[in-house]
Amino acid sequence: MSAAPSGPDHGYEEPFDDPAEGPIEAGDLLDDLRTDAEALCLCSLLWSSSSVARTITATLTPSDFERPVYRELFELIAAQIEAGTPHDPASIAAALTQTGRAAGHRGTQLSRALSDATMAGGAPEAVGHYAITVVCAAYRRGFHAAANSLTEAAEQLPQDQLFPHLLSIGRAQRTATQRLADISSTLGWWGVYRIDQIMGEGPSLTPSQPSERCVRLTSQWAAVVAARP
Repeated sequence: MSAAPSGPDHGYEEPFDDPAEGPIEAGDLLDDLRTDAEALCLCSLLWSSSSVARTITATLTPSDFERPVYRELFELIAAQIEAGTPHDPASIAAALTQTGRAAGHRGTQLSRALSDATMAGGAPEAVGHYAITVVCAAYRRGFHAAANSLTEAAEQLPQDQLFPHLLSIGRAQRTATQRLADISSTLGWWGVYRIDQIMGEGPSLTPSQPSERCVRLTSQWAAVVAARP
């Protein structure tokens, strides 16, 4: 495990109380919140208007976040927005207390993560950009998982199941590739360049208009699988 980061003690190296989540991994140690896309995404989301935040929470999923603490914070923020209640840092902290999630070791970690995200320095007008960055990282992790799954399959599956397993993974990655392209196009236009228009301060948007930030992430393997039923 790498050495703990200098600066404030985030406590992320300590395990969650919930055994289902497992201990925080070495990758959960934050060297600098200003370079952590997940923290910056949550920060900008916390300070965004309700209309912008609703677009982001309708697009992202908890599984897009690698760190369990951030997944749970995102779920809570999304629930607040869905309910039409304030989602600023103070309101989220209050929600943690009111739901009993601020107690114990896990609650301490959630509170610390909320505090860190609040102060990460993410600009509200860049929330779309940070959201795309989070999805891109999740997309790449999906390929790591696919590679691991294929390695295990090569060792454990019967021979007649190997190719169907490959196709199944390929279809999943094809879906993930299309999702990334859609999110990059939509949030790249809304979240980075014209966030003011979403907030009602400019002319109406044309969400289908292509974004200069649209990410073109494809693979030969996914293309081959896409041609199959």
